Amino acid sequence: MSLVVLFAPLPRFVPVVLAIDLPVALAAIPTPQVVRDLLLPNATAPMSSSAVLCTAVRDVLRQRGYRPTGRGKPSSEYLIAAVAEGRLSAINAVVDAGNAVSLHSGLPISVVDRDLLMGDVTIAVPAEGTKFVFNASGQEIDVGGLPCLFDTLGPCANAVKDAQRTKTTAATRRVLAVVWGVAAPEPARPAAAAFWLAEILRAAFAQVELCATAPNDF
Repeated sequence: MSLVVLFAPLPRFVPVVLAIDLPVALAAIPTPQVVRDLLLPNATAPMSSSAVLCTAVRDVLRQRGYRPTGRGKPSSEYLIAAVAEGRLSAINAVVDAGNAVSLHSGLPISVVDRDLLMGDVTIAVPAEGTKFVFNASGQEIDVGGLPCLFDTLGPCANAVKDAQRTKTTAATRRVLAVVWGVAAPEPARPAAAAFWLAEILRAAFAQVELCATAPNDF
């Protein structure tokens, strides 16, 4: 799989992609205590979300016809509600770290297994009616018009849900994380969120490299 991630232009859309290498299989890595603490209600963090940012994320996602509402809202909004209601469960060390940064940065973050991706990887907007399965029970999401991470088999991750076929497993050793950033209201926020995620992972257990970022004029 190529780690040269190519982007389709979309105004105000600033994704940042990180390549993460783990020293052992993911199942053997405990979620760091700092991450567990960040996922608690009223946790102290260096970043915080806002209603203005939530609106900005939705506005970017709807540019090509997708409707980011209801069950199709950005995953960062789901996390805010889940933590407030005490219903967010731990998944694994990398996903939990991504969730913690997403919760506080207000930006959706995808985490996928690099070894389950097929061929070259791009970020583009799928055609109307495009769907993928997002959970083990076979439920589908229509991702038409929603910016997605693609491999040669089709879309596999986005700011709302990630495909079941590329989700991390107990055996995962190589990960791709996508911070689904937006240029407003804070142009530096996507890079800052990606840096924070990398910092957490490096301090705990992983090697992390910047894989790609979108040009500022997208």
